[in-house]
Amino acid sequence: MSEPGARLPPMSVAELSLEQWRSLGLPAARRIAQDTARLVGGRVSVVDTVEHLGGPLHRVRIERNGQEFALIPGGAVTLGFDLDAWRPTPEQAADYAQTLERGFGCAADLRAHLAEVLSPRRSVVLATVLMAVEDEALTESPADMPAVLAARGLRMPSSDEWEHACGAGAGTLFRWGDDCPLDRIPYGDPTGPHQQPSGFGLRIAYDTYSVELTSDADAVHGGDGGESVCGGYGHMLAWLPLATACRNPSMAEFVYGPDGEDQCEDFSTRPVLTL
Repeated sequence: MSEPGARLPPMSVAELSLEQWRSLGLPAARRIAQDTARLVGGRVSVVDTVEHLGGPLHRVRIERNGQEFALIPGGAVTLGFDLDAWRPTPEQAADYAQTLERGFGCAADLRAHLAEVLSPRRSVVLATVLMAVEDEALTESPADMPAVLAARGLRMPSSDEWEHACGAGAGTLFRWGDDCPLDRIPYGDPTGPHQQPSGFGLRIAYDTYSVELTSDADAVHGGDGGESVCGGYGHMLAWLPLATACRNPSMAEFVYGPDGEDQCEDFSTRPVLTL
């Protein structure tokens, strides 16, 4: 950790990396929060520090035009899920096996299923952005939403930006770890780990009935519209739509197909304010 008064070298806020952000003391983080708020015509509503991945992480919220945004530092980050380094717990494997016994058409084992729905491990470089703390319902079709948001000075996030904002540097299956409660499903559970804010302070991946759209038409995030819950797939698969790297290709195909056009009010997006 840098000294409390440490400053970044002269740079654009958009160039701020997660590594640099984590090296700063709280006073420096407050200064960056105030500078960013002035830049976008907003005001700082929250600056605090939480324990995340074994060290401190500053969280900033900026209110602009009645909407709260979280500061999402970028830089060179690793996204996706490393299946080669992961093994299911015996309980997870057994829960998935019960799903297969009930006759649902999933892959032969849990690892094979995850390979179909999760994005692969990769390194990307992202700009620092402000991202809405809460997702908001679509008011137009997915094709028309970019123009709707642009009129407010906003845009849809990319899939990479969504995953980074959700995981906040965590390489685990879910933003809170590799495990999920297997004695219940997430829907209707007010005490589960999905109810906690993300490392950056977002309310994200919190409801499997949610379907969050990004600028990438081959992926949706944060939920599957309730399919896994209503389908009786088993507890493991009921939690899986909340996995950070889950892109749910079958739901994406539905959303961007002809049937999805008539249900835009059931989908949401998480506006981004570019710095």
